[in-house]
Amino acid sequence: MGAIGAGIAALGAGIGIGIIGNGAMAGIARQPEAVNDIRNNMILTAALIEGAALFAIVVGLLAG
Repeated sequence: MGAIGAGIAALGAGIGIGIIGNGAMAGIARQPEAVNDIRNNMILTAALIEGAALFAIVVGLLAG
């Protein structure tokens, strides 16, 4: 069961980062002059999601 939980955590992280990328590209398309601010916020948010997902994967693998 731990491997299934780790897989779900990785899937959730992939979906979350995809949604962030979609929102960032839409924001850049609407406001090209804010590309640097949008990019920085996108990278920071993606890193936070990756950290939480990595923690969930490790916990899932240790639990199983």
